[in-house]
Parts: sequence; C-alpha cells; structure tokens
Amino acid sequence: MMAIDDLLVKYPDLQPIAGDIQKAVSVLHDSFRKGGKLLVCGNGGSAADSDHIVGELMKGFMKPRRIPADEARQLEQVYGEEGRQLAEQLQGALPAISLGSHVALISAIANDTDDRVAYAQQVYGYGRADDVLLGISTSGNSRNVLAAVQVAKIKRLKTIGLTGASGGRLLDLCDVTIRVPYVRTPDVQERHLPIYHAICIALEEAFFAS
Repeated sequence: MMAIDDLLVKYPDLQPIAGDIQKAVSVLHDSFRKGGKLLVCGNGGSAADSDHIVGELMKGFMKPRRIPADEARQLEQVYGEEGRQLAEQLQGALPAISLGSHVALISAIANDTDDRVAYAQQVYGYGRADDVLLGISTSGNSRNVLAAVQVAKIKRLKTIGLTGASGGRLLDLCDVTIRVPYVRTPDVQERHLPIYHAICIALEEAFFAS
C-alpha cells in the first residue's frame, strides 16, 4: 500500500505497528466493499479526529471523485441543467458517521440515562453487521468508547482501536488495535493524525482509482 509506505518513510517510529495499520485498512476496505459504513468515536481531541476522518472519507481527499456516469446522466435527464451541475459537484463517498457530533442526542442520553452510553446507544441504533466501529482513545480506557465497542461486538460490527502504547482495555476488545508507541496524550495524538490520513488515502486509492 503506497500510502502506508509513504507514512513509514516520514514516520519510521511507526514501523513496528505497520501490520496493524494495514489490517485496519483491510477491515475497512472489506466493509465498504460490502456496502457497510464506518462509525467513529472519541473524546476531546479524539472527537475532533473523528470529525476529521469523516471529512476525508465522505468527499474527495487527495483526488477528485466523480460520481458514476449513469447516475450523472440520470440527474441530467430528470433535472436538466440543474441536474448536470449537481452531478458535476457531487463526489464519491465512503459512508462514515462521527458519533460525537450529535450534541442534542448525546446530551439527551447523558441526562436521561448515563453519559457512558452516549456512543453505545448510537452504535446500537446505527450499527449493522458489515459496519466498522473505530474507537479513538489515547489511553485505550475511555469508558464511553469501551461501552461502544462492547455493543459493537454484540451487534457483529468489526472494531478498530486507535490508542497509545499500552492499548488499554481496547487492546483485548478490538479486532484490530493500532497502538502508537507513545504515552503522553499530545505525543499520541500527533501520530494518530498521519495514521488516519494514510488509511483514508489508501481507501481512496482503492475505491476511486480513476
């Protein structure tokens, strides 16, 4: 995978976890190929990373993603010039949802039940067997992320953890755990970003090659 190779050239300290990064790409590729989607969750900076990942997957990242010609023709046939312009502006998407973005829902869950299940409730509602849950936690022990992964396992989603050196409890829960070889939160987060960028680039190359 060229994107992963480029990542390791720039960040050679990530070489020991290259296999796990590649496994994560494979899990996501298989899900999207089957029509699945990605659910992403985290807290604080990791919640911002969740939004960032969705932004890279749901529209063109490193290359344009023209929609299929038959869909473009249909839009033009039904809506004329307006449809043609719409078809030119739409981009191919890999479906992804950031669970931390739904403020009204999260606050309602926290108030009515327990904030621990704010992400788990969404996994329960959104999750299907061909989907993937990516839980981001620098410690690997964020209680709401752990609860989301626990529900994902029962709902038969594949699970990926993006963590720090120890992996925390996510290490034993997730199908794949990418453990950045750092402990301090800012150090871990500084490596999370290029890792998920490389993953998004690899997926874009796979699904939007031309």
